[in-house]
Amino acid sequence: MKNLLNIGFFTLLAGFFFVSCNDDDDYETIQSVDKVKIDSVSIVNDTMSVFEVQSIRTYSKYTPVCEGFYGYDYVHTSDFDRDVTSYKFKTNANCGTGEVRRANQINFAPKAAGTYNFKFWNGDNNWITKTIVVQ
Repeated sequence: MKNLLNIGFFTLLAGFFFVSCNDDDDYETIQSVDKVKIDSVSIVNDTMSVFEVQSIRTYSKYTPVCEGFYGYDYVHTSDFDRDVTSYKFKTNANCGTGEVRRANQINFAPKAAGTYNFKFWNGDNNWITKTIVVQ
């Protein structure tokens, strides 16, 4: 009798396990990641102090529903030069029509005084250049 109860318990437990592992394909998955042009850049203060934090906002256009911000490639090309490229993801969802403009941001916290030059990728070989003086 005890063996019969153990077998019944393990059968019931295995049944719950297999039912809970239902493959539900009703969700969106990322299909690709590509560069997205940075259309404009907003820097509040072009002068700041060492160790101060400033948010730099970038604006790009995305197709509604199926695209969104993925991340930045933030490259230190020298002590005071930065190249910034933005990336978008695309999902398998049905895309909406038109484009939406979305803002994203980088928090800049310099550790040394100097003139920092930022280049933001604007498509092909075009860049938006911004300068911040750190005192």
